[in-house]
Amino acid sequence: MTLTNLIAAVIAAFAVTQLAIFTTTVYLHRALSHRALTVGDPAAIPFRAVIWMTTGMRPREWVAVHRKHHAATDTADDPHSPFQVGFWRVQLGNIGLYKRCASDHANVQKYARDLPPDRLDRLAFDHSFVGLAIGITIIVVTMWVLGFGLFAGFLAAGLHGVMYVMLSGAINAVGHTRGKQPYVNSATNMQSLALITAGEGLHNNHHAAPTSARFSLHKAELDPGWWLVRVLVKLRLAQVRHEDVHLKTAA
Repeated sequence: MTLTNLIAAVIAAFAVTQLAIFTTTVYLHRALSHRALTVGDPAAIPFRAVIWMTTGMRPREWVAVHRKHHAATDTADDPHSPFQVGFWRVQLGNIGLYKRCASDHANVQKYARDLPPDRLDRLAFDHSFVGLAIGITIIVVTMWVLGFGLFAGFLAAGLHGVMYVMLSGAINAVGHTRGKQPYVNSATNMQSLALITAGEGLHNNHHAAPTSARFSLHKAELDPGWWLVRVLVKLRLAQVRHEDVHLKTAA
């Protein structure tokens, strides 16, 4: 493999990972989990397709895991607390912690009963391996058509998987142990992490105001996910629940 092909694979992996991260934070996190915004079908269906092809996750399971995290933050019932299981187990093993909670049918019924599977789920989106296979095929074929070769395509797909898992782990591990805490909760803010996780690194802000579609609550804070929300609103593809910030905890 040439250096050019290697660089192309890394760039492609980062681009696909960012697509998955933006979709996760705007659709799975802000829209479905906290109802901070409502996304219409013209945008919701593409979001669901992206999640299906880039992560293989079922939205209702992701929502259930995240809502349980908020209901039991950093207690023994938290699905992925670094205070309970250790920083590195969350950072490196977050996918296992996620799967254990997501596979608990009772947990999904309790925390995501408002998101029952629909016809599209039964036809496509519940079939995780099919979605991942389609996503990998698209990456590999695209890299091949662009002249970078099949190996570069498979490398890009593999790197994407590693990047997404590590960034997701960092949100839960770093986001509860490193950074600033302007509000009284166990989460933290780290702007550098927020820039590569579409705003998710502003985790202390989010725990302070979970129903806010905007995570940047102070001057000099940047929330790339909020920029996408604003575009969706401008295009009338989404509606924000409330523009003002409703704090759950005091500063």
